[in-house]
Amino acid sequence: MLLLTACPQPVTISKLSNESDKYLNKDVTVVGTVQKGYGLSLPVMGMRGGVYKIDDGTGSIWVVTERNIPAEGTRIGITGRLQEGANWNGKNYGLGIYEKERRVK
Repeated sequence: MLLLTACPQPVTISKLSNESDKYLNKDVTVVGTVQKGYGLSLPVMGMRGGVYKIDDGTGSIWVVTERNIPAEGTRIGITGRLQEGANWNGKNYGLGIYEKERRVK
């Protein structure tokens, strides 16, 4: 398991889904593998970011980021705020995490 220093204890994605009221609007840490992502990078305008999906074996969740999208298959640990109705580029992704910190193994 990926060790994340100074981050909350990792929570499974299934637990976040099943007990979302307990975790909504709080910082959570999940560890999983990047499944897919959709990003935007316009260096001239200073814009970048997007969404990517991670799977921890118990479920998957969308992550909204203002950083570059990690490559598919990357093992990653992220910490961020769990939100309902994660939106990006006009599309609603349901329950999602707004990334604050990222660790790649």
